[in-house]
Amino acid sequence: MEVMSKVASWPVLDFANMQNTIETLHQWLQIVGKIRLRTMPWQNHSWHTSLYITSNGYSTQSIPYNGKVFKIDFDFKKHQLIIECSETAAATMDLYPRTVSDFYAELFDKLKQLRIDVQIHGKPNEMEPAIPFKDNTVNKSYDPEAAEAIWKAMMRSNEVFNQFRSDFIGKASPVHLFWGGFDLAVTRFSGNPAPLHGGGMPNMPLEVMQEAYSQEVCSAGFWLGSRDFPHPAYYAYVYPTPGEFGKQKVAPDAAFYSEDMGEYFLKYEDVRNSDHPEKALQLFLQSTYDAAANTANWDREKLERS
Repeated sequence: MEVMSKVASWPVLDFANMQNTIETLHQWLQIVGKIRLRTMPWQNHSWHTSLYITSNGYSTQSIPYNGKVFKIDFDFKKHQLIIECSETAAATMDLYPRTVSDFYAELFDKLKQLRIDVQIHGKPNEMEPAIPFKDNTVNKSYDPEAAEAIWKAMMRSNEVFNQFRSDFIGKASPVHLFWGGFDLAVTRFSGNPAPLHGGGMPNMPLEVMQEAYSQEVCSAGFWLGSRDFPHPAYYAYVYPTPGEFGKQKVAPDAAFYSEDMGEYFLKYEDVRNSDHPEKALQLFLQSTYDAAANTANWDREKLERS
């Protein structure tokens, strides 16, 4: 029964079978995320832009707007996008195989009906090619089972990430979903300033990258993979990166360091297939943080719960 429960609660993520859905859903998330970006007051390190895991999917959470409040939710139980507003009835959009262009047009039509006037930058960030949303008829896949499995994997990861965050008493980010890279992340800060970041992310303003990494950070996250790395995986890195960071022993044994990326990785399938997935992920988060904090000489006594 324990094995059945583990398998049921940590769904299979087959990148090859999910790739088209991931790429389309990523574009949809960018559109919704940019609406939050344009309407929320600015917060350090772009925390005002992120989405959050819910009991049904992903959410912008509440957004103050011209004396009212609205929010946009992806619901992967009903397979709908739901727009709720304090002054009107909710508006809904069905999620099904449809182009990014069609999704974009209907969403902004729904917002107009709710008297929410938002203008966003009409191209995606952190990806190439950056086809304008209104012109994108390339990405048009949506497999409901794949979308639900991705959300459930995010939900299980979110639980472990939140537990990991609780052990740190220094400055730490919320556990949040960044639509730029379609990754769930949590970040710890040493409290010290960092050297100016050199940028390098495609279609990302340099000043945004430099502000995001203006302080020393150790970040961990869950990423769904890419054409070049077709494996959903957990990652961990530190900025600035000490020379000894990638030489540290981390856990579990399946974790590895990428010299090209400058990060540690642990494939999702290795977590899912372990005897205790939550424990395996906790070991990865803690051991990679230990590697970062020790090699970067963080003041751990001041930053960590005793």
